[in-house]
Parts: sequence; structure tokens; C-alpha cells
Amino acid sequence: MQSIFQHLTCSSAIFDTYTRRNPSQAMASFSCSSSSVMSVILLLFSVLLAAAEAPAPARSASDQIILAACKTVGGGSTYFDVTFCLGALGSAGSAAGYQDLAAVAVDLLATNATSTEAKIDRLLGGSGVKVKPGDAALARCLRWCRSLYGGIVDDGPASTAAVKGGRFGEATAILEKAAAAAKECEGGFEKSKAASPLTAEDDDAFKLAKLAVALLRFDEKLDISPRFTSSFDHSPS
Repeated sequence: MQSIFQHLTCSSAIFDTYTRRNPSQAMASFSCSSSSVMSVILLLFSVLLAAAEAPAPARSASDQIILAACKTVGGGSTYFDVTFCLGALGSAGSAAGYQDLAAVAVDLLATNATSTEAKIDRLLGGSGVKVKPGDAALARCLRWCRSLYGGIVDDGPASTAAVKGGRFGEATAILEKAAAAAKECEGGFEKSKAASPLTAEDDDAFKLAKLAVALLRFDEKLDISPRFTSSFDHSPS
């Protein structure tokens, strides 16, 4: 494609130079040069048309499952949308069903909580700092959020085990607790009228927990479906 543009530009430049130096002969060769340029333009148009009509690459089976799942659970959710779902589950890899995708969301929640803990520690200066009187409310909120996220981290292994073990009721209870903790953390800043440095983290944690819950609940509705059989299910057929 680039070579075509270069050829077209070069042809135009040569013709301009030739016209200035040989005005009497330029018109004689104009029709030939115009024909050459027109041929290049037609070739370029053909290439662009072929590229526009080329079929889009086929989605993998895993991508199709993720897209279908996100449209299902995110389309009518008041907690997160399809875009958030696709962004979160894009790393699901070889996920075979809703249970697998829920496990991915749970892992992402644990990662979020761990990194948020570390961020809070940095904001507080590691073991804690002497804050100015005006920052007392902020420090108090951060310490409370540190405790809340610590609970999410501690509950992570149990949540993962419950999802993989098919104990969806137990997993849902843990995840709803995590969602409430993230919301409580952000709400603490609002009540204290302190600017929250954790808004993005709280929002992601809340949505990831709700996403995992939605996936588990829909998996229960599916009952048994060959297309959405989880990779955690190794029972004989």
C-alpha cells in the first residue's frame, strides 16, 4: 500500500519537473502520464475496496463465550456494563463457561484488594505517619479502608475454593460482603468530606464482586448446558 502512494507521489513530482523544463513537450506526453497516474489510482482503489470487504477474523470459542456472557449479565445490570465485563474478562484465556469466568473475576478481585492494601500503606507511610490536623479525617478513612480490604484479601482463598467447588451460595455470600466493603470504604470518605484517593479501586472492587456474583447466578440458571460446561467439572458423562 505504501509503495503505491510513493509511486503516485513520485510520478506527480517527475511530471511537474518535466513540465517546467520542457513545456513544449510536456503536453505531448500529458495523455500518457495521465493514463499512468489513472492506472495507479484505479489500482489503489481496488486494493482499498478489497481490504474493506475482507471478512473480520473469526472469534475463538473462548472469546465467543466471554462476549455472550458479558452481554447476558452486563446488559441488564445496574452495577456494571458490558464494556466493564469485557475488559475484565478479556484475560480469561481458555474459559469454558460462566463458572470459569466467575473464577477469573474472583482472582481479579483478590489482585485488586492486594494492590489497594499496598497503595493505602504507601499513603499512610508504611507503619503510619503523623498527619496534620486537616488530614486526620483522611488518615482515619484510609486506616478503615485498610481493614476492609484486608478482609477481602483474607476471604479470597475461601471464595476461590467455593467457586471451583461449585458451592455458589457460599461464594456469593463472600462476594457480596466484598462488594459491601468496597462501597463502605468509599462511603467513609464521603461522610468525612475527605477527597478519596481510592475511588477507582473501590469502583473496580465493587464491580468485580458483582460481576462474579452475576456469573454464578446465571450459571445456576443454566443448570446443565454442553456449550457452557465448566472446566472445573470433571464428572464422567
